[in-house]
Amino acid sequence: MKTFVVTVTVLWWAFCATLCFAAQTPEPLTDEPVIHVDWQVPQSLPRRFRNHCVSDPFSGRPYCSDHCGSDYQFYFCSRESFGCCRVGFGYCDWNGLLRCHP
Repeated sequence: MKTFVVTVTVLWWAFCATLCFAAQTPEPLTDEPVIHVDWQVPQSLPRRFRNHCVSDPFSGRPYCSDHCGSDYQFYFCSRESFGCCRVGFGYCDWNGLLRCHP
C-alpha cells in the first residue's frame, strides 16, 4: 500500500510539472493589456514565466510561482504589470494592472 501511495504521488507531481510545458499560448501581438481576472493557468502565461508550477492543494487548479516563493502565484496582466501575489489573491484590474488583495 505504501508503495502504491508513493507511486501515485510521484506520478501526480510529474503530471503537474508537465502542465507548464503543455499548450503554448503565444504572447499578444499588440500593446493592448492582457486582462485576466482571478486565477491564471500556466498556459495563459508567457513562456518565460512558466516555471515552478504546481497544483493548489485546496482547489486542484495549476499555477506557476516563477521564483516568487511557496504559497505565491505569478500573475501576468500586461507587459508593464506583472508579479507575485499569494495564491488565489491576485487579479488584474480593468486597466490591466496587477492587484493583490489580502
